[in-house]
Amino acid sequence: MANLNTKLNDSNTYDAIVVGSGMSGGWAAKEFCEKGLKTLVFEKGRLVNHIEDYPTMMQDIWDMPHRGALTPEDIEKHHIQVRSGFVGESTKHFFTNDLDNPYEEVKRFDWIRGNHTGGRSITWGRQVYRWSDYDFEANAREGIAIDWPIRYKDIAPWYSYVEKFVGVSGEKLGLSHLPDGEFLPPMELNSLEKHFRKEVQAKFKGRHVTIGRVAHLTEPQPHHLELGRGQCQSRNRCSRGCPYGAYFSSNSATLPAANRTGNFFIRPNSIVHSIIFDEKTQKARGVKIIDSETNKEIDFFAKVIFLCASTLASTQILLNSKSERFPNGMGNDSGELGHNLMDHHYHVGALGTYDGLEDKYYNGRRPNGIFIPKYVNIDESTKNSDFLRGYDYQGAGIGRSDWGRGNSVEGVGADFKENLFKPGGWSIGLMGFGEVLPYHENKVSLSKDKTDKWGIPQLVFDAEHKDNEWKMRKKMQTDAAEMLESAGVKDIFMFDNIGGLGNGVHEMGTARMGRDPKTSVLNGNNQIHAVKNVFVTDGACMTSANCVNPSITYMALTARAVDFAVNELNKKNL
Repeated sequence: MANLNTKLNDSNTYDAIVVGSGMSGGWAAKEFCEKGLKTLVFEKGRLVNHIEDYPTMMQDIWDMPHRGALTPEDIEKHHIQVRSGFVGESTKHFFTNDLDNPYEEVKRFDWIRGNHTGGRSITWGRQVYRWSDYDFEANAREGIAIDWPIRYKDIAPWYSYVEKFVGVSGEKLGLSHLPDGEFLPPMELNSLEKHFRKEVQAKFKGRHVTIGRVAHLTEPQPHHLELGRGQCQSRNRCSRGCPYGAYFSSNSATLPAANRTGNFFIRPNSIVHSIIFDEKTQKARGVKIIDSETNKEIDFFAKVIFLCASTLASTQILLNSKSERFPNGMGNDSGELGHNLMDHHYHVGALGTYDGLEDKYYNGRRPNGIFIPKYVNIDESTKNSDFLRGYDYQGAGIGRSDWGRGNSVEGVGADFKENLFKPGGWSIGLMGFGEVLPYHENKVSLSKDKTDKWGIPQLVFDAEHKDNEWKMRKKMQTDAAEMLESAGVKDIFMFDNIGGLGNGVHEMGTARMGRDPKTSVLNGNNQIHAVKNVFVTDGACMTSANCVNPSITYMALTARAVDFAVNELNKKNL
């Protein structure tokens, strides 16, 4: 595949500018370029080309100098993100330097970032689930925050559109609150997972156990192969970058698709300072960036601008885009910009061991686990009076231990070593994912006196989990234990390691969609209410959080918004 095009034109003027090259930005770039618009993408960090810039993709742990561990210097460099447990020797180059990118915490917030081409689309969990009308109507139904300006019918065709391109493996269930999608063949459950599914579904009404719906090619289609993407090899080294392009990332899919049109340009090492507002036309003229290598400020211009820098980065840019018209940040007429910060709360559930099935094993290291869709608070019969909304579960490593168990098992000699060549016992865990409500007081703002090394005001985080989440977690924990016990699991251990908001790596809100400019930042087409040629299609646009992984919704909203924007450009409305 040809490297991404970094050759810019002399006038610094394009049809469209996209800020960010990750999950949403890659889709915006692809859609604009395929519709014929000369499109410039700004990437805050370094350039990462598919395959050639994945240095650890083929390494085993013994190939690494520190056997996968971080050095003290690495820990200091990632001193916030190590809280999450995601950063290791094999992936550290895909996580942001916390020393160079500081922020203030009134309350703990775990901001997990990747400043490079593709962003977190390289390291994401790849789970994809559609929202339903039950989710889009939740705020209105319960009188929480504001109503979404869209419904499932508005986004359903866009879910189908992006799923076909992404390549989603999954099983259809026919559930109204978890709509089925355009699926490739599902990955296979192992023996213990099949046993667990049989027992749970027999003993708990309304609880469904399925394989995760995941953005992996189990059966590549011709349009996948044309981009050089291949079938998943079950290596489970996804967060290092996949040389086969088997899982969806901007680097393997949307950016190459944009690049092959001839309309694509990318500028790495470009820190977006603000959006340039024209007081006369009441539109955005372009984007001001700081070149991180030269520290020079440079202006670029376009007819339409898409903010896809990730939830908090996009909001930081809007807050810093001040003008006579917008003294408190671009589009902030409602005062809601920076508010209603959400995430998913997880790291709660139960785990244990299982005796039996010693004659059963499985092939490869499947990069996926089981999924139990939401089953609480979906109708009157499942209502829980202790809390609002619901949760789901993802399997936390259901399989047999390998030779690595020798690190913690006593033994010596030939028999001990020989035994390590055989699989160990079965273990099973359930990890709950719960919804966080959109609280106005959970917010980010710009620091009044602290800036980063490029002079941009730091973000200040003032957000926390509240009573609804804590009550939900108790139920998430006990339900997990009960389901494991029902399947004959032994030595059950319940856990709850909540961490801070942000730990779910699904930050959402802070520039929410809505119908009324007095209570929202964006309209139902992801446009800023008062600046019609600026769109926000990453997690910042979300009005509520649901309890499922949100990335496929960002992708669908982005493709939908680009289609709308191009139609409006053609009508000369932007």
